[in-house]
Amino acid sequence: MALAVVTDLLLGDPPNRWHPVSWMGRLLAWGRGFERGSSRVLLARGTVLVLVAAGVAGIVGWSLSSVIRPWGWPGVIFEARALKIVISLRDLTGSCRQVAQALLCGDLAEARRLVGYHLVSRPPAGLDARLVTSATIESAAENLTDAFVAPLACYLVFGLAGAYVYRAVNTADAMLGYREGALEYFGKASARLDDLLNFVPTRLAALAIVVSAGLIGEDARGAWRTMLRDHGRTASPNAGWTMSAMAGALGVSLEKPGAYRLGAGALPQPRDVARGIRVVIVSALGTVGLMVGLLLFRSYSR
Repeated sequence: MALAVVTDLLLGDPPNRWHPVSWMGRLLAWGRGFERGSSRVLLARGTVLVLVAAGVAGIVGWSLSSVIRPWGWPGVIFEARALKIVISLRDLTGSCRQVAQALLCGDLAEARRLVGYHLVSRPPAGLDARLVTSATIESAAENLTDAFVAPLACYLVFGLAGAYVYRAVNTADAMLGYREGALEYFGKASARLDDLLNFVPTRLAALAIVVSAGLIGEDARGAWRTMLRDHGRTASPNAGWTMSAMAGALGVSLEKPGAYRLGAGALPQPRDVARGIRVVIVSALGTVGLMVGLLLFRSYSR
């Protein structure tokens, strides 16, 4: 697990055409050809699609683990590389930095393009500089769970197969889990499974943000208070936990117009992105340290 994180920090993600998550996306995109019929038919087809995608991913993860388990240290290195493909801390923080740099240079059009391409699904065209900044920090906080804590937590409990199943379900939710048109029913199973798998990891990530804020001089008490007060303001039962904790830690408000406003301060400035990134990195490293410690404790207590 630790080696996978180091690999991610040093190398980042491979090009999309070689990335297994991109392959999952192509499988799910093919499955959208069945996005038709009544609400009941859509629900059934969407459920089958996400279960097939998760099943294929789980079988691949289980097969890899089974094959490489007898290899000793070469197997550890290979499994770390296989685990790395479901986490993405370097590319997440790098994308956030690109948006912040465009904002600091006064290039709002480029910042909008970057935040829409890398980080959020909402239309960026109508966002001003502060709302682009807010969207960037929100994405960093939410993806602390999706791109890091949750896949590692699933690996901790279920091994490589669990991490791969999580990534398949999370990718399906990102592509299908919207409350609009046919996706209201076709993507419902993906959204509900993602909510279930993220229930514990997102709360762990939010607590990590609170602790990390105190360690690096941000407002840990504000993070705790805002998390408890505002976590239920988002439509997602999970996303509000990390985003509200981040808002409190930075002393700002994070807003998606027409959907939610988290925190009690002003909207963030571009320079606040760097503060948010520091919180995310410390939270991520602290969480993986805790997980590695639990693994070692379990190993030595047998």
